[in-house]
Amino acid sequence: MTTREVADYLRIKERKVYDLVREKRIPAARVTGKWLFPKHLIDRWVARGTAFPDLAAALGPPPPVAAGSHDPLLEWSLRESGCGLAMMSGGSLDGLEAVLAGDAVMGGLHVLDGDSGTYNRHLVAEASAGLDLVLIEWAWREQGLVVAQGNPLGIGSVEDLREKKARVILRQPSAGSQILLAHLLAGAGIEMDALDILAGPALNETDLGLAVLEGKADVGLAIAGVAQQYRLDFIPLHRERYDLLVRRRDYFEEPMVKLMTFARSDTFAARAAEMTGYDVSGLGNVVYNSP
Repeated sequence: MTTREVADYLRIKERKVYDLVREKRIPAARVTGKWLFPKHLIDRWVARGTAFPDLAAALGPPPPVAAGSHDPLLEWSLRESGCGLAMMSGGSLDGLEAVLAGDAVMGGLHVLDGDSGTYNRHLVAEASAGLDLVLIEWAWREQGLVVAQGNPLGIGSVEDLREKKARVILRQPSAGSQILLAHLLAGAGIEMDALDILAGPALNETDLGLAVLEGKADVGLAIAGVAQQYRLDFIPLHRERYDLLVRRRDYFEEPMVKLMTFARSDTFAARAAEMTGYDVSGLGNVVYNSP
């Protein structure tokens, strides 16, 4: 929700919302200079003020689902590890909300905080009140522009998206890649509306790669592994961290134990080395552990 929408939702003045943001008393994310308020987090923030604030106790066991941002290495690992988790790809913010709502065991996140340059922790810290949330590092990944083989338009930067009138395929607003693209464009002084944007976003990394491969789009922002998979060209722009968000109690249950055990195997290491743009040297590091 926007500042005005959250003010209407809470039935308070918009000025009061800005006061709460300044005092860091309300869940909010700053994206390309604008404050946004995930409705699910606002609902939890309100619930914390009730007489029964133990949100963790209210949620039962989640279904065996891994939600959130699509990652090819993670998707492969879910299958090969036999952990029993089904992949439900979406955006990073979808994964956050699924874990908060008790609708998934795990959520994959790669959300940049444009102010601090950090990943994921800023969102999870706001969401963790009343819940035993943990962020586990999965991998560092190379993000960049995916273009057709031979780079026929000669694209080399985000500025070229506008200058060369490239047909750009976006991701959905809840995707970490879309948040990153908005940040990169803002840094270059380019409005999103100045680009030739295709109707309808790609809902995962695979769909974006296929759109470029089939000539439906000239370019899109995705990880290097997607370009490798479809033999497309890749212009690196940014290095990002992809984390797994889980409840502490679920981290010690069989699905997560099987996945993380497999991720320490030689088979996994060999696969990660084969896939372009991955650094898994810090896999398993605890990035955030809610108080």
